[in-house]
Amino acid sequence: MGACFLQCTLQTSFSLEESELPALTSPLRSGAYWDSPAPALGPFALRAPARVTVQRPVAGLLPARVGAAASMSFPRCALLWARLPAGRGAASRAATRSALRALVGPFPGAPGRVPCLAASSSASGGSKAPNTSLFVPLTVKPQGPSADGDVGAELTRPLDKNEVKKILDKFYKRQEIQKLSADYGLDARLFHQAFISFRNYIMQSHSLDVDVHIVLNDICFSAAHVDDLFPFFLRHAKQIFPVLECKDDLRKISDLRIPPNWYPEARAIQRKIIFHSGPTNSGKTYHAIQRYLSAKSGVYCGPLKLLAHEIFDKSNAAGVPCDLVTGEERQTVEPEGKQATHVSCTVEMCSVTTPYEVAVIDEIQMIRDSARGWAWTRALLGLCAEEVHLCGESAAIDLVTELLDTTGEEVEVHKYERLTPISVLDHALESLDNLRPGDCIVCFSKNDIYSVSRQIEIRGLESAVIYGSLPPGTKLAQARKFNDPSDPCKILVATDAIGMGLNLSIRRIIFYSLIKPSINEKGEKELEPITTSQALQIAGRAGRFSSHFKEGEVTTMHREDLALLKEILNRPVPPIQAAGLHPTAEQIEMFAYHLPETTLSNLIDIFVDFAQVDGQYFVCNMDDFKFSAELIQHIPLSLRVRYVFCTAPINKKQPFVCSSLLQFARQYSRNEPLTFAWLRRYIKWPLLPPKNIKDLMDLEAVHDVFDLYLWLSYRFMDMFPDSNLVRNLQKELDVIIQDGVHNITKLIKISESRKLLKLESLSSGSQSTLSGALKSPARRTRGTKGAGGKAAEAPSPGAGELPLASRLVQQGLLTADMLKQLQKEWLTQRPEQGREKAGTRRKKKDPNSE
Repeated sequence: MGACFLQCTLQTSFSLEESELPALTSPLRSGAYWDSPAPALGPFALRAPARVTVQRPVAGLLPARVGAAASMSFPRCALLWARLPAGRGAASRAATRSALRALVGPFPGAPGRVPCLAASSSASGGSKAPNTSLFVPLTVKPQGPSADGDVGAELTRPLDKNEVKKILDKFYKRQEIQKLSADYGLDARLFHQAFISFRNYIMQSHSLDVDVHIVLNDICFSAAHVDDLFPFFLRHAKQIFPVLECKDDLRKISDLRIPPNWYPEARAIQRKIIFHSGPTNSGKTYHAIQRYLSAKSGVYCGPLKLLAHEIFDKSNAAGVPCDLVTGEERQTVEPEGKQATHVSCTVEMCSVTTPYEVAVIDEIQMIRDSARGWAWTRALLGLCAEEVHLCGESAAIDLVTELLDTTGEEVEVHKYERLTPISVLDHALESLDNLRPGDCIVCFSKNDIYSVSRQIEIRGLESAVIYGSLPPGTKLAQARKFNDPSDPCKILVATDAIGMGLNLSIRRIIFYSLIKPSINEKGEKELEPITTSQALQIAGRAGRFSSHFKEGEVTTMHREDLALLKEILNRPVPPIQAAGLHPTAEQIEMFAYHLPETTLSNLIDIFVDFAQVDGQYFVCNMDDFKFSAELIQHIPLSLRVRYVFCTAPINKKQPFVCSSLLQFARQYSRNEPLTFAWLRRYIKWPLLPPKNIKDLMDLEAVHDVFDLYLWLSYRFMDMFPDSNLVRNLQKELDVIIQDGVHNITKLIKISESRKLLKLESLSSGSQSTLSGALKSPARRTRGTKGAGGKAAEAPSPGAGELPLASRLVQQGLLTADMLKQLQKEWLTQRPEQGREKAGTRRKKKDPNSE
């Protein structure tokens, strides 16, 4: 065969696949034409089989079998010349290769050649460059021994791995290759990762693909250029980074511009929008609810389960049949489960396809919330109601008006003033001794709640406690206790959980601190003073129109915070700039179709990075979603089921709740229903009343697990079949927690005693100082005599084994804050006492002192 050559003109048609074009690096030159219009694609960018007809005189000698193989696909033709033996046939092989170059054009990245078209993978339409740090490389395993043997070695010769390594290193260092890689979306980081994977694949494979083997062999014999490896390198790079292949498609899927178009039912009607604007206790929600109750049909969308329950009860009490829909609960009032004309729901649960006469969206300013804002955006743009009533801060008016301008809807604004006066006091509380009935101390951490409650109890007062993680029933029970004029509990200690959803008779709001931990839009934790909006929301709970107190007062616990509070309250509330958005399950499924090997958490990262939004919107923080996705990543679930599990609301700070989500997902994957009996065993029911604060927190976590079960039961009814039984169990647990919170000061006392026995709350340096400070007076007492000349009574053996601090705490006479204050005073007084004693000794030595 090697001796048989012919001079010919080659005319043939063959189909080209991208996988069959490892050496085709530029568009076909003159003499080639497309049977159909040529796609506007660059090198290596053929996306579908294309039929090409080539008619060109061959400038060199071709093996005779090439003419016979004219109907074969190009790669098979290209391989025929490889059958020539190495060594003396190299010149013939080089001539053949030159002929093939003349036939199809230059090879990629060859010296002096630049692709004539921009790579199709580059950002198009002015889109931002993707954050390639989010591209997690997939593993491509080296090829093991092939059952057909090493075909490449049979056609040429076995490769020398040392020579191959030198070729690969030379390939990596070429600037032309790095620039060409950048055109295809491989920045320096991706290029390096792709090359390492490519080199490992080449070096560790027992047998390579025939085309790769032949090119490497040719480079070894100088019959090919090192740049001719680029097509194979790019093919490998797209295997480990599949996002490179479909960036344009991903951008289209994650295009979140023009959200109003997502809701065709709402766009089909001309809605009337009324914005009820005003501060807390201005009656804005009252006016909207009155219109809701008078309508033939209506939906109320609230931010909290408590508010949804309140409207549900109020509506039915007014004789307007109303259903309740929250993530964990469904209640119907009509017989046989028929839907009522009205529904009260949490904003995430509202239907954007059901027609209503009136819709009420409460706390519309939460459209800016970094985690939940998407739900208000969806309700605002998507509710199918003739009238949509919005209740919230005036800071949201401009944004809402701008958003609804895009739908052709006008906003009618009704402004309200506060119904009762409220004033900021000129003096701080400074001491809990100055508390009065009707006071509410607002803290921003549980530790402060516990500390303040304990100090109030030491003063002989009784307090109610409300914080975010308490069950709704417990919050309501504590609110009733505080509001009841006949109950001795006249003080409330709470977090900003009182800002919404609870009717409380508060005379004075006292800010224990003005610093609140928060999560910004990037998911980072921040410790900053509360915003003006938050301060107004909390302060506005004092002196409400429906309470016993017709005037409200606001102050701080510490004198140094009062000026800052006044400054915060006097600042204008900045207008809200953007509304939240959130990817749908369908969008994530489409992403997964293009990136099937990518984890759900990584899909979310890539989606957010690729997402395009108008300036009036932002993509909500999805850290909680990603946390759940990573938690259950190893469990075999379909993408849609996995997505639902990840949207389940959980407190990721509660280890038991997180492990329960994991256990529920594992049971689901095994197709094993989570029955009532199974759940009882899992939580070890019955549960005992709490003996300390940790027990109380554990019970709160179990309550959250019940919520998780109920939430999932409405999404997977067959796998979570016992929702009614679990709800009854949850009510029993709620009673146990209520009793625990009622006795919370006792639990705090026990917990604090155990904590201070080990002095865990103080630093090591403070511990030694404080121990010495508290022990030395005891030693002096044992070594001195009293006024009567008798030695002081020795302490009991049991008491002598403990530091004085621990004994005082056991007796309930000291708290952590009191100990810290005592330490500060002792440290400041010790030097003065030392100087006084030194002066006394010097006076005694002076003979004239008397």
